[in-house]
Amino acid sequence: MERGGLVYVCDDTEQIRRLIRVNLELEGYEVREAGDGEELVAALHELDPLPGVVTLDAQMSPRDGWWTIAQIRADPRLAHIPVIMVTASVQQHDRVQAEGSGLDAFVSKPFDPEHLIELVSGFMAEGRAHSPSP
Repeated sequence: MERGGLVYVCDDTEQIRRLIRVNLELEGYEVREAGDGEELVAALHELDPLPGVVTLDAQMSPRDGWWTIAQIRADPRLAHIPVIMVTASVQQHDRVQAEGSGLDAFVSKPFDPEHLIELVSGFMAEGRAHSPSP
């Protein structure tokens, strides 16, 4: 599968952003970073072209991933962007909230970088129509 394109990584932990960025860059993706949801949403409003995929943490401050996904899905210009939540929040209520939020995939930390790359590649190729296997 040919790889490349812009991915936006949003996480309040610099080491996690770096881990995701390095793995994606090694596969040929351009990566930009945001430290919280507010920073990401502001950046998305300025970007043209938009990223092909966004990765997002659930627990960030001041604007968490749940606020962020709601902002993305409510904006017609952004709503088509596939969003992968990469988070340590793995309680059942988090998974239920993820299902109703408009997320495209939910990845638990610690995560397998290969799995994340496969998800990103699928969404880059197929957009939100990509249905990852559980």
